[in-house]
Amino acid sequence: MLRPMTKWTAADIPDQTGRTFVVTGANSGLGLETARRLAEHGAQVIMTARDPEKGRAAAAGLPGSVEVRTLDLADLESVARFAAGVERADVLVNNAGVMMTPRRATAQGFELQLGTNHLGHFALTALLYPVLAAGSAPRVVTVSSGLHRRGRIDFDDLGAERSYSPTRAYAQSKFANVLFALELDRRLRAAGSPAISVLAHPGYTATNLQTSGPTGLLSLGGRIGNLLLAQHVRMGALDQLYAATAPGVQSGEFYGPANLSESRGHPKLVRPVRSATDPDTARRLWEVSEKLTGVPFAL
Repeated sequence: MLRPMTKWTAADIPDQTGRTFVVTGANSGLGLETARRLAEHGAQVIMTARDPEKGRAAAAGLPGSVEVRTLDLADLESVARFAAGVERADVLVNNAGVMMTPRRATAQGFELQLGTNHLGHFALTALLYPVLAAGSAPRVVTVSSGLHRRGRIDFDDLGAERSYSPTRAYAQSKFANVLFALELDRRLRAAGSPAISVLAHPGYTATNLQTSGPTGLLSLGGRIGNLLLAQHVRMGALDQLYAATAPGVQSGEFYGPANLSESRGHPKLVRPVRSATDPDTARRLWEVSEKLTGVPFAL
């Protein structure tokens, strides 16, 4: 049964004074909007960016207490360096991502979309977990996509070496986000951890994700869609802001837009595709992720 919700907005974010948030991919789009709203409500925000100059330029226009640190989720050495420098965090928002790129590889040779969107965030969450667990009412918010419903994990060809499709690889990475967040919820509960794991997706929101990654017709379609169909980033960020700050959010919940098949609107509680709730698939992905990243996730 989906819980009805009022039309929650950023104005409803409770006071976050004294709390520290890590927001990945915060120099533009959903991440920048998330950082802005958190800072407006008193949070200390650690904004991550692959390009520190772009990150600092974005942060210059924000209110409150924000700082920019370098993080490239497509390089596990960068992930480890960043995590080692975080001494306090109450909430981690796994927001950064790449979308529908031509076939490329991460620094460690993984397919770029799975490597960035899932493996990089898996390693980051594992490395930051001890810090998060010591925080105040800790949360991990993993940002997926409505396109996770078209995804599956091809364990026999995770790197898409035999056959590559930009859209299929993206859907796989977003499907992996859901499997990971729900398995993290199961493991946190089993460990009696104070942390919770929550999912969010922004529906169809106008960001540079649709145009900076895709090429050719996919890029053209993204530009047209952003102009004619997509909602503003102010609305798209509400789902992850709700997941990160709203009182009463429970571990394992998933928030997305309320209207037009979850493509736009205010946040509501939504359901993942059934196949993404399979604990056996999630457990297998977790074990593969530990092996590939070399990062054990000890709870």
